[in-house]
Amino acid sequence: MSLLSILLYIPLQIVCLPLAIAGGLYVAYCQIVRSKKLGVSMTAIEVLNGRWTLHVFGIRRDPACARLAQALPNTSVAGLWLTLGPLWLKYKCSGELFVYPRVPAQGDEDLRDLIVARTLYFDEVIERVTPQVEQWVLMGAGYDTRAYGDLATRGVRIFELDQPVVQQHKIQGLRDAGIAHDHVRFVPVDFNQDSAFEQLDLAGFDPGKKTLFLWEGVTLYLSEANVRKTMAEVREHAPAGSVLLADMYAADFVQKLGGSRGTKEALAYTNEGMEFGLDFAEHPAQQLANFVESESMSVGASYFMGEHGKNGPFMVVVEMQLL
Repeated sequence: MSLLSILLYIPLQIVCLPLAIAGGLYVAYCQIVRSKKLGVSMTAIEVLNGRWTLHVFGIRRDPACARLAQALPNTSVAGLWLTLGPLWLKYKCSGELFVYPRVPAQGDEDLRDLIVARTLYFDEVIERVTPQVEQWVLMGAGYDTRAYGDLATRGVRIFELDQPVVQQHKIQGLRDAGIAHDHVRFVPVDFNQDSAFEQLDLAGFDPGKKTLFLWEGVTLYLSEANVRKTMAEVREHAPAGSVLLADMYAADFVQKLGGSRGTKEALAYTNEGMEFGLDFAEHPAQQLANFVESESMSVGASYFMGEHGKNGPFMVVVEMQLL
């Protein structure tokens, strides 16, 4: 069946190539141009598109993501189907993933796996840690839909922090999609002016309860000073046993990707840029531990992506435990 599915896929992909290109261009237009008009992050939509792909390919169930994607104007589900349709048909015929999306072994990831693998590694830690905490805080939540799945029934108090314009756009999308969200406490924060924890306190955050802080897809867009400032604030406002779960990137990866002409121009168009990275050229685990411990936390689980490649890891998903 696998060979037959490939023989069917190749001519189908050739025939559908103009549609795939058109679909990809339209998705890019929605992601970049419409996000710019709305004043929201284009990279947040990139994550949503990746999560949608995981859902439709049966890798990770996320019906809330699929519904939200249908409701948002700065992505296009039709465009995604045009782009990925032949790959999806091959998957349905053979039951096997091919080229994209895929689930590589830990350490064998490359850039195409960034959203897929990162999401799954976050999920592993979340599933293990959630029974041990009473609160969730999503920092820079974007269009994350974890709060609208199984978590809604677990009795965990959930807070989502983000820029007011992004949060308002997401809430409207949730309404348009008919997704229940009354159990989530939305905390609008202007990170340039407001204290995130002052706003959290006003929303009912309890600093005495063990908390899981999700900080996904954010650190590379900040300065090192702001990364450290956020880590210090988490440490000061949550008890021992709480967890800060984040992704951090290799400095050379941030420099190459953020400095490439296409990426740099696209990010600049929506007023974004890449800054913070750690030196993973040698002894990456020790470099990570040194950084985390310098902020009085300890490293729990860590997933270095691309560590088996010739250039070493390009990022890590890390569980940081508050002591």
